[in-house]
Amino acid sequence: MIGTASTLGNSPRRWLLCAALLALGGCADAFFALVGSGVDASRFERRAGIVFDTEHALALDAYVPRHASAAPMVVFFYGGSWVEGRRRWYRYVGDALASRGVIVLIPDYRKYPDVKFPDFMLDAALAVAWAREHAAQLGGDAQRLFVMGHSAGGQIAALLACDRRYLGAVGLKPRALAGMIGVAGAYSFLPFVDDEPAIFGDDARGRYDSQPINFVDGDEPPLLLLHGEDDDEVPPANAQAMAERAQAMDGTAQLKLYAGATHASVLLAFARPRHTQVPALTDTLEFIAQQRASPP
Repeated sequence: MIGTASTLGNSPRRWLLCAALLALGGCADAFFALVGSGVDASRFERRAGIVFDTEHALALDAYVPRHASAAPMVVFFYGGSWVEGRRRWYRYVGDALASRGVIVLIPDYRKYPDVKFPDFMLDAALAVAWAREHAAQLGGDAQRLFVMGHSAGGQIAALLACDRRYLGAVGLKPRALAGMIGVAGAYSFLPFVDDEPAIFGDDARGRYDSQPINFVDGDEPPLLLLHGEDDDEVPPANAQAMAERAQAMDGTAQLKLYAGATHASVLLAFARPRHTQVPALTDTLEFIAQQRASPP
């Protein structure tokens, strides 16, 4: 099943100011510090720096609704072209979802040039395994565990959901997930550009294995694909092709295309949902409420 939505994007003036400051030389930390979620922080707690992989010193931040009991869980992978990014920059995503009853885990993962594909996929799989193992301790429901990602993080989340090798390495299957939520994700992005040939290997295997669309076979969990129609970094054709492939393979995908939304604004909509006409947060919450993993 493929659903569509079209709305007018509208970035608040504050975001435009932040972007201008960043362009003038402000650091990313300063930019993301200004992007607050505007939610009631008393409704959840933040637990920072939880180590999930001691070998590589990888940690995650947890956003846990107070008095959570059998709550849905989301493991969110941030973007950054597989080269940059920090989990603390995306606190607003954790805040937005946790304030509405969803446990959110935001892990770091190793990046190029320290590692190449598929090493960061193994990091991502370990984060999911940690989430599942600690679900009850956090007040979550292991049968309502989702992966989610933006941009390059969307590619990571999609590969976890579609290529069974990665979760298989930690004793899980894609169907152990209740769903995958891709936000401006890269699912079918050949030909490679910039550092991508070095990251994935510019040979037949690297080109094939890097593309989540190649692993959609109808046995993946339900997909929610959110994309801005004005995205000029990761074209919306990525999400459209992914949804069409899932439909052709008797899978389930919901496609939400937002008119006027860009690569960044579709995710920044989580920070100020009342000040944007891009209902990415609402669509995500509705999808989460509908899904549950298949029985083991």
